[in-house]
Amino acid sequence: MLRGTWKRQAGRKNPGDGIDLEKKEEVRMALSNSQYDAIMRVYNQRQFQDKREQDKRIAEVYEKVPQVEALSDEIAATMAQAARKILAGDRAAADQLKKDAEFLKEQKAVYLKQNGYPANYLELQYVCPDCKDTGYADGKKCHCFKHMEIEILYDQSNIREVLERENFDTLSMAYYDRDHVDEKTGMTVYDYMSKVIRECREYVEKFKNEKGSILFTGNTGCGKTFLSNCIARELIRRYFSVVYLTATDMFDILAGSRFNGGDDDEAKDRASYILDCDLLIIDDLGTELINTFTASQMFYCVNERLNRNKGTIISTNLTLGELQDAFTERVTSRIMSRYKIIPLIGDDIRLVRRGFMRRG
Repeated sequence: MLRGTWKRQAGRKNPGDGIDLEKKEEVRMALSNSQYDAIMRVYNQRQFQDKREQDKRIAEVYEKVPQVEALSDEIAATMAQAARKILAGDRAAADQLKKDAEFLKEQKAVYLKQNGYPANYLELQYVCPDCKDTGYADGKKCHCFKHMEIEILYDQSNIREVLERENFDTLSMAYYDRDHVDEKTGMTVYDYMSKVIRECREYVEKFKNEKGSILFTGNTGCGKTFLSNCIARELIRRYFSVVYLTATDMFDILAGSRFNGGDDDEAKDRASYILDCDLLIIDDLGTELINTFTASQMFYCVNERLNRNKGTIISTNLTLGELQDAFTERVTSRIMSRYKIIPLIGDDIRLVRRGFMRRG
């Protein structure tokens, strides 16, 4: 997840790699080109290291057990002869030579075992046997690739420490009042927020297929950003791209893209990430300077992401009425018709935690 920085999922495979266009698009939705290239360099280095370690093992065994080297040479010569017989159309002779080679391999394994080596000691040893250190197994990203992918999604943003502190595992219900019933909801703050948390978990579970959007409203300190981070962490772990921006940062980026003309490719890329990422989190909407530009860009962002079937989470201290006054009815109409509106209630948790306020 990116907090004021960027992570768009993009990638590519080399021509002839056996990955079809659909799979290439799947990769493209995971990493930027530079991030993808960085991961593939890791695999290239692994393959180089795998071969280097194999060569060292071979040299070690050949020096200690010369019979193994002689058998290896004989096996290679026998298989080459079998290949020539196949080309000549002599299948029977080729089959016999293959059997001879198998017998020689068995002898080789005996020598290895007698000298304390496993039978596969001279073979390539992979960090990930499933993909043989290529990053792909059966035409799909290997689990080891996905692991590195998620590490990049964390490490190249400045949000890792925040998400380690603010997530569903660390979320505490101890600061929500269990006794007093809220007049608007007819529930205690504890019961209501328990319901909200369940809805947030359901949002994560359904995100792959639904890509829904949420508007969190409520006073300062009631948990809007915390819950956004909870959702972000879970989706990043499931390999979705997440961009976190304050509303001020988002409008600054959109303004830079619009008013810098075609000279700033980075600004254009950043603006495109706002529209293309799987989940966009816009925090503190309404705290920025609101004018006709921000209102028009807010509608463009909301509308375009809905059209692209991308998820968005907006948090704001504004009421729906105040939101409409600030960003026009056109914006709020799209949000109210397509977003799940989740008002948060309760006291400022930060103040409750510090003992400045009692629960309730």
